[in-house]
Parts: sequence; C-alpha cells; structure tokens
Amino acid sequence: MNNFLDYLTVLTGRLSGYAWGVPSIILLVGTGLYLTLRLGFIQIRGFKHSFQLITGKFDKESDPGEVTHFQALSTALSATIGTGNIAGVATAIAFGGPGAVFWMWVTAVVGMATKFTSCLLALNFRTIHENGEVSGGPMYTLKNGLNMPKLGGLFAVFALIASFGIGNMVQANSVVDGLGFIMPQIADHKLMLGVVMAIMVGLVIIGGIKRIAKVASRIVPFMAIVYSLAAVFILILNFDRIPAAFATIFNHALNPWAAGGGAIGAALQYGVARGVFSNESGLGSAPMAHAAARTREPVREGLVAMIGPFIDTIVICSMTALVIIVSGAWGAARPDNLQGAALSAYAFQQTLGPSGAWIVGFGLVFFAYTTIIAWSYYGDRSAEYLFGARAVLPYRIIYTVLVVVGAYIPLKLVWNFADIANILMAVPNLISLILLAGVVKGLSKDYFDRMSSGGGLCTN
Repeated sequence: MNNFLDYLTVLTGRLSGYAWGVPSIILLVGTGLYLTLRLGFIQIRGFKHSFQLITGKFDKESDPGEVTHFQALSTALSATIGTGNIAGVATAIAFGGPGAVFWMWVTAVVGMATKFTSCLLALNFRTIHENGEVSGGPMYTLKNGLNMPKLGGLFAVFALIASFGIGNMVQANSVVDGLGFIMPQIADHKLMLGVVMAIMVGLVIIGGIKRIAKVASRIVPFMAIVYSLAAVFILILNFDRIPAAFATIFNHALNPWAAGGGAIGAALQYGVARGVFSNESGLGSAPMAHAAARTREPVREGLVAMIGPFIDTIVICSMTALVIIVSGAWGAARPDNLQGAALSAYAFQQTLGPSGAWIVGFGLVFFAYTTIIAWSYYGDRSAEYLFGARAVLPYRIIYTVLVVVGAYIPLKLVWNFADIANILMAVPNLISLILLAGVVKGLSKDYFDRMSSGGGLCTN
C-alpha cells in the first residue's frame, strides 16, 4: 500500500508540475492584469466602498438572495482563510523559498480584479428557484451569459473534483499535520480524528448555505482576529528583523544572483500556485457563495468579493510568511525538513513557546473546519448543475466520508491532487471572465455613475 501511495505521489507531482507550468501562470496572472487594466484599477477605485457595503448599510431584506453581503463574504473567506494561510504559505516557502511570498502578493493584487469580475458575473447570471434558493457560479455564467452550457458542465465537473481535494482532504490532512507537530501521538489516531471532523462537518452542511453562512460568519472573524493578533505580537517582538525579512523576500523573488535562476523559477511556480490556493482568485469557487447574496446590484457583490484576496493573502498570509522568516524557521535552521502546517507551528513556537504552536494548531482546526463546510456548498452546487437536486444529498454524504480519507493519506499526495484540480477548474472560469469583461465594464460604469449622481441605486 505504501509503495502504491509513493508511486501515486510521484506521478501526481509530475502532473502538478506540468499543470502549473509557464502557460498556467501566464493565464492566471495575465487574466488578472488584463481585467485590472480593462476595469480601470477597480482594486483602488472601489476599495473604500467595498468596506462600506459589508457594514450592512446597503442591505435590503426584500432583495432576492439568501444571505447578506457580510455572510456571503464570510462564507467565501471561510473557504480561503484556512490551511492556505498557515500550511500553504509554509509549503510555498519550504519549496520555493521566501521569494514565493512576493508572487503570492502579485496573485492577490491582480486577483482582486479577477474576484470582482467573477463574482459580479455570478450574481448577474444566477438562477433563483421558486423556493428562493439560489444557484450561481461560473457554470451559470457560462450557460446564461455565453450560451455555453457544455463548458459550464465541464467547470462543474472540475469543481466537483476540486471540492474533494482543495476543499476537503487538504484541509483534513493539514489539521493532522499541524496537530501532529504539537502532539506527536496524534499520528496513531488519524482515523479517529478524521471521524470526529467528519461528524462535525456533516452536522452543518446538511442545512445548506444558510446554516453554513451562519456558522462561518461567527467562527471566521473570531479565529482570524486571534491568529492575526498572535502573529502581530510576534512581529512586534521581532520588529528589528522585519526590514531584513522584506529584503529577503524581494531578493529571492527578483535577484537571480542571490537566488539562482532555478530558485526564482521555483519561487514563481510555488508562489502563484499557493497564492491561488490561498485566495482562490480565478478558480471560480467563491462566485458560488457570492451568488447567494441578497442584492439587486451585481457590482456591489463584486466589490464585496474583492476584499477577500486582500484580507486573505495581503494581510493574513503575509503575517504567516513574516513570522516564518523573522523567527529563523526558514533556511538552515529548519529542523527535519519541516514543511506545511508543522513549519508554521514551529515558527510560532520559536517566539511564543508551546502556546505559539497551540495557536497554530487550534487555528488550523477552526480554519480547516470552516473551509470544509464552505467547499461542501461549492460542490453541491456543481452536483446540482450536473445531476439535478436529487444529487445534493448523496454528494454531501460522500463529501463527509472523504474527510476521514483526507486525514489519513500522505501530505504531498493531497497537495498534488489539489493543485491539479485547481488549474483544471480555473480554465473554463477564466474563459468566461475574458469574454464577458465588456459586460462587467458596462455594469460597473453604470453603477458608479448612478452612485456619483445619487440616483437610481437600490438602497434602504
């Protein structure tokens, strides 16, 4: 069995390397850059207004949809503020060096425009059923916006597969990895831990998006604040090392004499791959959550969604990366080739002692839990698109069982599987964004023109 898993790990590693080659990087970052220019740097123009929207000032109970702007954002963030912020950053640095962090930032900045576009389109082309439930996302954008139902079906297939990887098994695996660093004996109880996680997941996802959004809107802000405060405290204690940490990141990302050509290539590959894993910009997953928002203004939900990559990658991922570098956890001092969540736990432990590792461990548990429940919604929307409403319950049962599987199989294999599924999912979504960029530009211009004149906006 172990030999088969080793073979599978090597094979998926090669496939992942091909999948995340130069063409994929150009497609992802290039699409974000194109949308940034086409939409007149929406990341800057709409930044302030996006935060005004999540306060609830513009919410209206009678608008179509199932959840508020804040709940939609919390659900989407619960799928992204997870192991990508703790394990993903550490994996990027372990395999790509500190320069990978720079490329994570790049994916986040241009990804804000990508996320704005995809979520605006998801709301604009969503389907609202007679019972008030919403179905939306890139498959409906492709079907209703471009009359490409088969390509929409292809996206749904990849999203369904990805939900089992990035949204499920990666999360469960990283919980075991992180807790295993704190409590080595956990390695003997992987199955039991997986069963406990599966039960907790099943209790929530059976209630659909409303219950998922309610749980996510309570857990995500709390854990994000706790984790961020711990990271900020470490950075304050190591304040004098922060300038050198930034210099190290830029040097390894851009200076071939410092890092070597191969090292720069690894930084680029792992930085973009982990950046996309962290904030999911371009994948097309978050639009499925944002499509359920209660609003008549698609531009508003695009602006709310745009905050996601900023909070997720620019803020939280940067904190993790800086802690790893300033604590000395990266480089020759890294013991036993630690990677993933264990490396982040070690970095926090270097400054805060055992309590630092426990913060990472508990952060992983809660972040991974909310990610798993959020991704179940993405998967069941895809299952519904492909097979109808009757497929949703069987999907949720299979999804819950796979939490146990993810807790048990090797870390590298799970990450490879997730990376392959991610890029397959991104391609149909990016096609829709490029082809419908003109529609997004028109809707955005109309909205901001009306906002400037103070007339015609759907407000309370």
